[in-house]
Amino acid sequence: MFLTGRAVVLTAVGAVAVLLAPAVTTAWLWLGLVALACAVDALLAANPRAAVVTRDTTASVRLGEPARSTLTVHHPGPRTLRAHVRDAWVPSAGTAVNRHRVTVPAGERRRVATALRPTRRGRREADLVTLRATGPLGLAGRQASLEVPGTVLVLPPFHSRRHLPSRLARLREMDGRTAVLVRGQGTEFDSLREYVIGDDVRSIDWRATARTGDVVVRTWRPERDRRVLVVVDTGRLSAVRLGDETRLDAQIEAALLLATLASHAGDRVDVVALDTEVRARVAGQTGPRLMSGLATGLADVEPALAETNWTRVAAVVRESLSQRALVVLLTALEPANLGNGLLATAQALARDHTVVVASAVDPAVARLVEDRSDTDALYRAAAAERAALEREAAETRLRHRAVEVVEAPAADLPPDLADTYLRFKRAGRL
Repeated sequence: MFLTGRAVVLTAVGAVAVLLAPAVTTAWLWLGLVALACAVDALLAANPRAAVVTRDTTASVRLGEPARSTLTVHHPGPRTLRAHVRDAWVPSAGTAVNRHRVTVPAGERRRVATALRPTRRGRREADLVTLRATGPLGLAGRQASLEVPGTVLVLPPFHSRRHLPSRLARLREMDGRTAVLVRGQGTEFDSLREYVIGDDVRSIDWRATARTGDVVVRTWRPERDRRVLVVVDTGRLSAVRLGDETRLDAQIEAALLLATLASHAGDRVDVVALDTEVRARVAGQTGPRLMSGLATGLADVEPALAETNWTRVAAVVRESLSQRALVVLLTALEPANLGNGLLATAQALARDHTVVVASAVDPAVARLVEDRSDTDALYRAAAAERAALEREAAETRLRHRAVEVVEAPAADLPPDLADTYLRFKRAGRL
Protein backbone atom coordinates (compact mmCIF):
# COMPACT_ATOMS: atom_id res chain seq x y z
CA MET A 1 0.00 0.00 0.00
CA PHE A 2 1.14 3.54 -0.71
CA LEU A 3 -0.27 7.03 -0.17
CA THR A 4 -0.58 9.71 -2.82
CA GLY A 5 -0.28 13.48 -2.56
CA ARG A 6 -4.06 13.72 -2.23
CA ALA A 7 -3.91 11.84 1.07
CA VAL A 8 -1.33 14.31 2.37
CA VAL A 9 -3.46 17.28 1.30
CA LEU A 10 -6.54 15.72 2.89
CA THR A 11 -4.65 15.24 6.15
CA ALA A 12 -3.49 18.86 6.06
CA VAL A 13 -7.08 20.02 5.64
CA GLY A 14 -7.77 18.47 9.05
CA ALA A 15 -5.64 21.20 10.58
CA VAL A 16 -8.46 23.62 9.80
CA ALA A 17 -10.90 21.46 11.75
CA VAL A 18 -8.50 21.35 14.68
CA LEU A 19 -8.21 25.13 14.64
CA LEU A 20 -12.01 25.49 14.67
CA ALA A 21 -12.44 22.89 17.41
CA PRO A 22 -9.10 22.63 19.23
CA ALA A 23 -9.25 19.24 20.84
CA VAL A 24 -7.22 16.05 20.71
CA THR A 25 -10.41 14.14 19.94
CA THR A 26 -10.98 16.23 16.80
CA ALA A 27 -7.46 15.53 15.52
CA TRP A 28 -7.72 11.78 16.14
CA LEU A 29 -11.18 11.67 14.58
CA TRP A 30 -9.96 13.37 11.45
CA LEU A 31 -6.89 11.13 11.18
CA GLY A 32 -9.14 8.10 11.60
CA LEU A 33 -11.42 9.25 8.80
CA VAL A 34 -8.44 9.85 6.48
CA ALA A 35 -6.95 6.44 7.33
CA LEU A 36 -10.30 4.75 6.68
CA ALA A 37 -10.69 6.53 3.34
CA CYS A 38 -7.18 5.53 2.31
CA ALA A 39 -7.75 1.90 3.32
CA VAL A 40 -11.01 1.68 1.40
CA ASP A 41 -9.45 3.36 -1.65
CA ALA A 42 -6.53 0.89 -1.61
CA LEU A 43 -8.95 -2.06 -1.35
CA LEU A 44 -10.91 -0.76 -4.33
CA ALA A 45 -7.76 -0.39 -6.43
CA ALA A 46 -7.06 -3.10 -9.00
CA ASN A 47 -4.50 -5.70 -7.97
CA PRO A 48 -1.26 -4.87 -9.85
CA ARG A 49 0.10 -8.38 -9.29
CA ALA A 50 -2.71 -9.75 -11.42
CA ALA A 51 -1.51 -7.70 -14.41
CA VAL A 52 0.40 -9.49 -17.16
CA VAL A 53 3.24 -7.39 -18.52
CA THR A 54 5.27 -8.32 -21.60
CA ARG A 55 8.17 -6.46 -23.17
CA ASP A 56 9.24 -5.89 -26.76
CA THR A 57 12.64 -4.23 -27.28
CA THR A 58 14.89 -3.29 -30.13
CA ALA A 59 17.12 -6.34 -30.56
CA SER A 60 20.33 -4.47 -31.34
CA VAL A 61 21.42 -0.91 -31.97
CA ARG A 62 24.72 0.82 -32.61
CA LEU A 63 26.15 2.91 -29.81
CA GLY A 64 24.67 6.41 -29.86
CA GLU A 65 21.58 5.44 -31.86
CA PRO A 66 18.06 5.39 -30.32
CA ALA A 67 16.25 2.22 -29.24
CA ARG A 68 12.82 1.53 -27.79
CA SER A 69 11.31 -0.64 -25.07
CA THR A 70 7.57 -1.26 -25.40
CA LEU A 71 5.57 -2.68 -22.49
CA THR A 72 2.20 -4.30 -23.05
CA VAL A 73 0.05 -4.26 -19.90
CA HIS A 74 -2.84 -6.74 -19.85
CA HIS A 75 -5.29 -6.62 -16.92
CA PRO A 76 -7.54 -9.68 -16.71
CA GLY A 77 -9.19 -8.60 -13.41
CA PRO A 78 -12.75 -7.26 -13.00
CA ARG A 79 -11.70 -3.65 -12.24
CA THR A 80 -10.11 -0.92 -14.29
CA LEU A 81 -6.39 -0.63 -13.67
CA ARG A 82 -5.31 2.96 -13.15
CA ALA A 83 -1.59 2.87 -12.65
CA HIS A 84 1.76 4.56 -12.98
CA VAL A 85 4.27 2.31 -14.76
CA ARG A 86 8.01 2.62 -14.15
CA ASP A 87 10.12 0.85 -16.78
CA ALA A 88 13.51 0.61 -15.06
CA TRP A 89 16.77 -0.03 -16.92
CA VAL A 90 20.45 0.07 -16.02
CA PRO A 91 21.78 3.67 -16.14
CA SER A 92 23.90 3.05 -19.25
CA ALA A 93 20.74 2.21 -21.22
CA GLY A 94 20.08 5.95 -21.38
CA THR A 95 16.43 6.25 -20.40
CA ALA A 96 15.25 9.87 -20.25
CA VAL A 97 11.58 9.31 -19.31
CA ASN A 98 10.66 5.88 -17.98
CA ARG A 99 7.47 6.65 -16.00
CA HIS A 100 4.11 6.41 -17.74
CA ARG A 101 0.46 6.84 -16.78
CA VAL A 102 -1.81 4.07 -18.05
CA THR A 103 -5.47 3.18 -17.69
CA VAL A 104 -6.38 -0.40 -18.62
CA PRO A 105 -10.08 -1.40 -18.62
CA ALA A 106 -10.87 -4.90 -17.39
CA GLY A 107 -9.79 -7.56 -19.88
CA GLU A 108 -8.01 -5.12 -22.21
CA ARG A 109 -4.40 -4.22 -23.08
CA ARG A 110 -2.47 -0.98 -23.28
CA ARG A 111 1.03 -0.21 -24.48
CA VAL A 112 3.61 2.25 -23.22
CA ALA A 113 6.99 2.95 -24.84
CA THR A 114 10.28 4.01 -23.25
CA ALA A 115 12.91 5.69 -25.42
CA LEU A 116 16.49 4.46 -24.92
CA ARG A 117 19.81 5.88 -26.06
CA PRO A 118 22.58 3.61 -24.71
CA THR A 119 25.88 5.16 -23.65
CA ARG A 120 27.98 1.96 -23.50
CA ARG A 121 28.61 -1.08 -25.65
CA GLY A 122 27.40 -4.51 -24.65
CA ARG A 123 24.16 -5.95 -23.36
CA ARG A 124 22.04 -3.44 -21.52
CA GLU A 125 19.60 -5.23 -19.25
CA ALA A 126 16.14 -4.16 -18.12
CA ASP A 127 15.35 -3.96 -14.41
CA LEU A 128 12.00 -4.44 -12.65
CA VAL A 129 8.74 -3.02 -13.98
CA THR A 130 6.88 -1.31 -11.13
CA LEU A 131 3.09 -0.83 -11.22
CA ARG A 132 1.43 1.58 -8.76
CA ALA A 133 -2.35 1.09 -9.03
CA THR A 134 -4.42 3.83 -7.38
CA GLY A 135 -7.99 3.59 -6.15
CA PRO A 136 -10.97 5.55 -7.53
CA LEU A 137 -10.45 8.38 -5.01
CA GLY A 138 -6.74 8.72 -5.83
CA LEU A 139 -5.78 8.67 -2.12
CA ALA A 140 -3.91 5.38 -1.93
CA GLY A 141 -3.20 2.25 -3.89
CA ARG A 142 -1.24 -0.93 -4.23
CA GLN A 143 2.21 -1.43 -5.69
CA ALA A 144 3.97 -4.40 -7.27
CA SER A 145 7.34 -4.87 -8.97
CA LEU A 146 7.42 -7.48 -11.70
CA GLU A 147 10.34 -9.13 -13.46
CA VAL A 148 9.97 -8.53 -17.19
CA PRO A 149 13.28 -9.52 -18.83
CA GLY A 150 14.61 -7.43 -21.65
CA THR A 151 17.96 -6.87 -23.34
CA VAL A 152 19.29 -4.45 -25.91
CA LEU A 153 22.57 -5.43 -27.56
CA VAL A 154 24.57 -2.25 -28.11
CA LEU A 155 26.98 -2.71 -31.02
CA PRO A 156 30.21 -0.75 -31.62
CA PRO A 157 29.47 2.57 -33.32
CA PHE A 158 31.87 2.00 -36.26
CA HIS A 159 32.61 5.71 -36.71
CA SER A 160 35.57 4.77 -38.92
CA ARG A 161 33.10 3.68 -41.61
CA ARG A 162 33.50 7.17 -43.09
CA HIS A 163 37.04 6.23 -44.16
CA LEU A 164 35.86 3.17 -46.08
CA PRO A 165 34.81 4.73 -49.45
CA SER A 166 38.22 6.31 -50.10
CA ARG A 167 40.04 3.08 -49.20
CA LEU A 168 37.71 1.01 -51.37
CA ALA A 169 38.41 3.36 -54.28
CA ARG A 170 42.13 2.75 -53.84
CA LEU A 171 41.47 -0.96 -53.59
CA ARG A 172 39.49 -0.95 -56.84
CA GLU A 173 42.35 0.96 -58.44
CA MET A 174 44.78 -1.72 -57.32
CA ASP A 175 42.43 -4.50 -58.34
CA GLY A 176 42.46 -3.40 -61.97
CA ARG A 177 38.89 -2.12 -62.12
CA THR A 178 40.22 1.26 -63.28
CA ALA A 179 42.86 2.12 -65.85
CA VAL A 180 45.62 1.97 -63.27
CA LEU A 181 47.27 -1.44 -62.91
CA VAL A 182 50.01 -2.36 -60.49
CA ARG A 183 52.91 -4.74 -60.43
CA GLY A 184 54.62 -6.15 -57.41
CA GLN A 185 56.20 -9.21 -55.89
CA GLY A 186 53.66 -11.91 -55.17
CA THR A 187 50.88 -10.43 -57.35
CA GLU A 188 48.84 -12.45 -59.83
CA PHE A 189 49.12 -12.14 -63.61
CA ASP A 190 46.05 -10.44 -65.10
CA SER A 191 46.39 -9.72 -68.84
CA LEU A 192 48.51 -8.31 -71.68
CA ARG A 193 48.28 -4.84 -73.22
CA GLU A 194 50.31 -2.53 -75.42
CA TYR A 195 53.21 -0.64 -73.88
CA VAL A 196 52.67 3.05 -73.04
CA ILE A 197 55.22 5.59 -71.92
CA GLY A 198 55.76 5.31 -68.20
CA ASP A 199 55.31 1.52 -67.91
CA ASP A 200 57.95 -0.44 -66.07
CA VAL A 201 60.23 -2.03 -68.67
CA ARG A 202 60.50 -5.09 -66.42
CA SER A 203 56.86 -5.85 -67.19
CA ILE A 204 57.48 -6.24 -70.95
CA ASP A 205 56.54 -9.70 -72.24
CA TRP A 206 59.24 -10.30 -74.87
CA ARG A 207 57.67 -13.43 -76.30
CA ALA A 208 54.34 -11.69 -76.90
CA THR A 209 56.23 -8.68 -78.28
CA ALA A 210 58.10 -10.85 -80.79
CA ARG A 211 54.90 -12.66 -81.74
CA THR A 212 52.77 -9.53 -82.35
CA GLY A 213 55.39 -7.07 -83.51
CA ASP A 214 54.24 -4.50 -80.92
CA VAL A 215 55.72 -3.91 -77.47
CA VAL A 216 53.43 -5.72 -75.03
CA VAL A 217 53.49 -5.56 -71.22
CA ARG A 218 51.96 -7.75 -68.57
CA THR A 219 49.47 -6.34 -66.07
CA TRP A 220 49.12 -7.64 -62.57
CA ARG A 221 46.51 -7.60 -59.85
CA PRO A 222 46.80 -8.20 -56.11
CA GLU A 223 46.35 -11.74 -54.93
CA ARG A 224 43.03 -12.71 -53.39
CA ASP A 225 41.95 -15.21 -50.79
CA ARG A 226 44.79 -14.36 -48.42
CA ARG A 227 44.49 -14.75 -44.66
CA VAL A 228 44.24 -11.84 -42.23
CA LEU A 229 44.13 -12.49 -38.48
CA VAL A 230 43.36 -9.55 -36.19
CA VAL A 231 44.18 -10.01 -32.49
CA VAL A 232 42.49 -7.50 -30.16
CA ASP A 233 44.27 -7.20 -26.82
CA THR A 234 41.72 -6.93 -23.99
CA GLY A 235 44.22 -6.83 -21.13
CA ARG A 236 44.44 -4.12 -18.49
CA LEU A 237 46.21 -1.63 -20.79
CA SER A 238 43.17 -1.64 -23.07
CA ALA A 239 41.17 0.03 -20.28
CA VAL A 240 43.21 3.26 -20.51
CA ARG A 241 41.02 6.17 -21.55
CA LEU A 242 42.09 8.08 -24.64
CA GLY A 243 39.87 11.12 -24.61
CA ASP A 244 36.21 10.10 -24.56
CA GLU A 245 36.80 6.39 -25.17
CA THR A 246 39.02 3.56 -24.03
CA ARG A 247 41.92 2.12 -25.98
CA LEU A 248 39.82 -1.01 -26.49
CA ASP A 249 37.15 1.04 -28.29
CA ALA A 250 39.77 2.43 -30.66
CA GLN A 251 41.12 -1.08 -31.26
CA ILE A 252 37.64 -2.38 -32.08
CA GLU A 253 37.11 0.50 -34.54
CA ALA A 254 40.40 -0.35 -36.24
CA ALA A 255 39.51 -4.05 -36.39
CA LEU A 256 36.13 -3.30 -37.97
CA LEU A 257 37.55 -1.04 -40.68
CA LEU A 258 40.41 -3.41 -41.52
CA ALA A 259 38.09 -6.43 -41.61
CA THR A 260 35.64 -4.63 -43.91
CA LEU A 261 38.39 -3.53 -46.27
CA ALA A 262 40.08 -6.94 -46.36
CA SER A 263 36.74 -8.65 -46.95
CA HIS A 264 36.09 -6.41 -49.96
CA ALA A 265 39.57 -7.30 -51.21
CA GLY A 266 38.60 -10.97 -51.22
CA ASP A 267 40.77 -11.94 -48.25
CA ARG A 268 39.61 -14.19 -45.41
CA VAL A 269 39.47 -12.33 -42.10
CA ASP A 270 39.41 -13.79 -38.59
CA VAL A 271 39.26 -11.69 -35.43
CA VAL A 272 40.17 -12.86 -31.92
CA ALA A 273 39.83 -10.85 -28.70
CA LEU A 274 41.78 -12.20 -25.74
CA ASP A 275 43.89 -11.45 -22.68
CA THR A 276 44.50 -14.46 -20.45
CA GLU A 277 41.77 -16.32 -22.36
CA VAL A 278 39.79 -15.91 -25.54
CA ARG A 279 36.94 -13.44 -24.99
CA ALA A 280 35.52 -13.45 -28.52
CA ARG A 281 36.29 -15.13 -31.81
CA VAL A 282 34.81 -14.50 -35.26
CA ALA A 283 36.09 -16.88 -37.92
CA GLY A 284 34.98 -18.46 -41.19
CA GLN A 285 32.54 -15.70 -42.17
CA THR A 286 32.54 -13.50 -45.26
CA GLY A 287 30.62 -10.57 -46.69
CA PRO A 288 27.74 -9.08 -44.69
CA ARG A 289 27.83 -12.02 -42.27
CA LEU A 290 31.38 -11.09 -41.31
CA MET A 291 30.47 -7.54 -40.31
CA SER A 292 27.36 -8.69 -38.47
CA GLY A 293 29.37 -11.35 -36.65
CA LEU A 294 32.12 -8.89 -35.73
CA ALA A 295 29.71 -6.28 -34.41
CA THR A 296 27.86 -8.87 -32.34
CA GLY A 297 30.95 -10.71 -31.16
CA LEU A 298 32.88 -7.60 -30.09
CA ALA A 299 29.91 -5.80 -28.52
CA ASP A 300 30.27 -7.59 -25.16
CA VAL A 301 34.06 -7.42 -24.97
CA GLU A 302 35.34 -5.38 -22.02
CA PRO A 303 38.86 -4.77 -20.68
CA ALA A 304 40.06 -7.34 -18.18
CA LEU A 305 42.08 -6.28 -15.14
CA ALA A 306 44.86 -8.74 -15.95
CA GLU A 307 48.14 -8.80 -17.85
CA THR A 308 47.81 -10.18 -21.36
CA ASN A 309 49.23 -13.67 -21.74
CA TRP A 310 51.31 -13.31 -24.91
CA THR A 311 52.27 -16.98 -24.86
CA ARG A 312 48.56 -17.72 -25.15
CA VAL A 313 48.32 -15.19 -27.98
CA ALA A 314 51.08 -16.95 -29.92
CA ALA A 315 49.38 -20.31 -29.39
CA VAL A 316 46.03 -18.98 -30.65
CA VAL A 317 47.67 -17.51 -33.76
CA ARG A 318 49.46 -20.74 -34.58
CA GLU A 319 46.38 -22.89 -34.14
CA SER A 320 44.34 -20.48 -36.28
CA LEU A 321 46.74 -20.26 -39.24
CA SER A 322 48.24 -22.98 -41.40
CA GLN A 323 49.79 -20.71 -44.05
CA ARG A 324 51.53 -17.37 -44.23
CA ALA A 325 49.17 -14.55 -43.31
CA LEU A 326 48.92 -10.98 -42.11
CA VAL A 327 48.77 -10.94 -38.31
CA VAL A 328 47.68 -7.65 -36.74
CA LEU A 329 48.21 -7.21 -33.00
CA LEU A 330 46.03 -4.37 -31.69
CA THR A 331 47.59 -3.58 -28.33
CA ALA A 332 49.40 -0.92 -26.29
CA LEU A 333 52.91 -0.07 -27.39
CA GLU A 334 54.26 0.30 -23.87
CA PRO A 335 57.63 -0.84 -22.46
CA ALA A 336 55.83 -2.88 -19.80
CA ASN A 337 53.88 -4.68 -22.51
CA LEU A 338 57.04 -5.47 -24.46
CA GLY A 339 58.69 -6.88 -21.37
CA ASN A 340 55.60 -8.93 -20.60
CA GLY A 341 56.05 -10.93 -23.81
CA LEU A 342 54.85 -8.79 -26.72
CA LEU A 343 58.35 -8.39 -28.17
CA ALA A 344 59.18 -12.10 -28.06
CA THR A 345 55.77 -13.09 -29.44
CA ALA A 346 55.90 -10.60 -32.31
CA GLN A 347 59.43 -11.70 -33.21
CA ALA A 348 58.44 -15.38 -33.21
CA LEU A 349 55.36 -14.76 -35.33
CA ALA A 350 57.32 -12.61 -37.80
CA ARG A 351 59.31 -15.68 -38.85
CA ASP A 352 56.21 -17.21 -40.43
CA HIS A 353 53.86 -14.27 -41.02
CA THR A 354 53.71 -10.58 -41.82
CA VAL A 355 53.19 -9.00 -38.41
CA VAL A 356 51.84 -5.54 -37.64
CA VAL A 357 51.63 -4.08 -34.13
CA ALA A 358 49.04 -1.29 -34.04
CA SER A 359 48.64 0.97 -31.01
CA ALA A 360 46.41 3.91 -30.15
CA VAL A 361 48.15 6.71 -28.25
CA ASP A 362 46.75 9.38 -25.99
CA PRO A 363 46.70 12.80 -27.71
CA ALA A 364 46.88 14.42 -24.27
CA VAL A 365 50.50 13.26 -23.98
CA ALA A 366 51.54 15.50 -26.89
CA ARG A 367 49.78 18.45 -25.27
CA LEU A 368 51.59 17.79 -21.99
CA VAL A 369 54.94 17.86 -23.79
CA GLU A 370 54.20 21.30 -25.22
CA ASP A 371 52.88 22.86 -21.99
CA ARG A 372 55.74 24.29 -19.91
CA SER A 373 53.96 27.24 -18.38
CA ASP A 374 54.94 26.57 -14.75
CA THR A 375 56.95 24.20 -12.58
CA ASP A 376 54.24 21.55 -12.32
CA ALA A 377 53.65 21.68 -16.07
CA LEU A 378 57.39 21.28 -16.63
CA TYR A 379 57.50 18.09 -14.57
CA ARG A 380 54.47 16.75 -16.46
CA ALA A 381 56.14 17.64 -19.76
CA ALA A 382 59.28 15.79 -18.71
CA ALA A 383 57.29 12.68 -17.79
CA ALA A 384 55.36 12.82 -21.08
CA GLU A 385 58.60 13.27 -23.04
CA ARG A 386 60.12 10.26 -21.30
CA ALA A 387 57.04 8.16 -22.11
CA ALA A 388 57.27 9.22 -25.77
CA LEU A 389 60.95 8.28 -25.92
CA GLU A 390 60.21 4.88 -24.40
CA ARG A 391 57.52 4.26 -27.03
CA GLU A 392 59.96 5.26 -29.78
CA ALA A 393 62.52 2.85 -28.39
CA ALA A 394 59.90 0.08 -28.28
CA GLU A 395 58.94 0.84 -31.88
CA THR A 396 62.57 0.66 -32.97
CA ARG A 397 63.06 -2.70 -31.27
CA LEU A 398 60.02 -4.11 -33.04
CA ARG A 399 61.09 -2.80 -36.45
CA HIS A 400 64.52 -4.37 -36.02
CA ARG A 401 62.71 -7.70 -35.69
CA ALA A 402 60.84 -7.27 -39.01
CA VAL A 403 57.63 -6.15 -37.32
CA GLU A 404 55.66 -3.26 -38.83
CA VAL A 405 54.44 -0.68 -36.28
CA VAL A 406 51.42 1.59 -36.65
CA GLU A 407 51.05 4.16 -33.88
CA ALA A 408 48.46 6.94 -34.05
CA PRO A 409 45.84 8.79 -31.97
CA ALA A 410 42.65 6.86 -31.38
CA ALA A 411 40.70 8.62 -34.16
CA ASP A 412 43.52 8.10 -36.70
CA LEU A 413 44.41 4.50 -35.91
CA PRO A 414 41.70 2.84 -38.10
CA PRO A 415 42.56 4.73 -41.33
CA ASP A 416 46.31 4.43 -40.71
CA LEU A 417 46.01 0.68 -40.23
CA ALA A 418 43.87 0.42 -43.38
CA ASP A 419 46.55 2.35 -45.31
CA THR A 420 49.20 -0.06 -44.06
CA TYR A 421 47.11 -3.00 -45.31
CA LEU A 422 46.74 -1.36 -48.73
CA ARG A 423 50.47 -0.68 -48.86
CA PHE A 424 51.19 -4.35 -48.17
CA LYS A 425 48.63 -5.33 -50.77
CA ARG A 426 50.18 -3.06 -53.37
CA ALA A 427 53.69 -4.34 -52.61
CA GLY A 428 52.57 -7.97 -52.82
CA ARG A 429 53.50 -8.72 -49.21
CA LEU A 430 50.20 -10.55 -48.59
